[in-house]
Amino acid sequence: MTKQLSILALLLLTLTGCSPSSTTLPAVKLYAMDCGITDISDMSDFSIEGKYKGEKLTLVYPCFLISHPKGDLIWDTGLPQTIADMPGGLKMGVYHMQVKANLKQQLGQLNMTTKDIEFLSLSHSHFDHVGNANLFAQSTFIVNAPEREYMFSDNRKHTDQDSLALYSELEKAKTTTFNNEHDVFGDGTVMIKSMPGHTVGSAILMLKLAKAGPVILTGDLYTHARARTMETFTRYHGDQAQTKRSREAFEDLVKQKKARVIIQHEKADYDALPAFPMYLE
Repeated sequence: MTKQLSILALLLLTLTGCSPSSTTLPAVKLYAMDCGITDISDMSDFSIEGKYKGEKLTLVYPCFLISHPKGDLIWDTGLPQTIADMPGGLKMGVYHMQVKANLKQQLGQLNMTTKDIEFLSLSHSHFDHVGNANLFAQSTFIVNAPEREYMFSDNRKHTDQDSLALYSELEKAKTTTFNNEHDVFGDGTVMIKSMPGHTVGSAILMLKLAKAGPVILTGDLYTHARARTMETFTRYHGDQAQTKRSREAFEDLVKQKKARVIIQHEKADYDALPAFPMYLE
């Protein structure tokens, strides 16, 4: 009788598409919020090899909200909200930056405030990724150890005070540091992995979504789609040789995981994501 029941149980599992060893992934959601856009009239800065001279490009600056049953993570915080108050945006040489949406109001569409966010992490500490970081000083700050050291170093305080002002409150925030990778929720669904080169502690975000499958957010490992296909380097990459090694490791990871790649500044990649407040799951 017991053997017959076991056979029946296996049959039911087969018919329902399950198996005794199958696991159900947590309901992780990826929201892409609008945190700025930049029109570039000359892409010369985006290829030290001179491949884009005179070309135009539009870059986006998303803030990502990752919702997990155990908490919420903000990944990157876009351009400073103060640009929204500037008539016509901010023009700096070939760059025309605009912020048309309010980050707090976008969170409000989900009935959330900045105080509801348990975790904050930054792909790196350049100003276009830390623009609203101080809004999340009450969150636990997850950061690659070398990047945190660089962020609050005497050198940064003397050479880039404008960027430092955007994230200065994180210096006293509750902080979790890592050196290679960090499993945010302890179940492998939201992983931050070190990919240095652009800055000393640059990182990427790897997600395992129940329906969409593996998804990777690149930070500035690549700043636009052609940088990946043409293997170009911007003048903003602090260590080109290290960036090259990180890119090789990244591409191996993408193949291994069969992951969808979201180049964060690439408008086509951003536009292909569900429009906020919809989400990828």
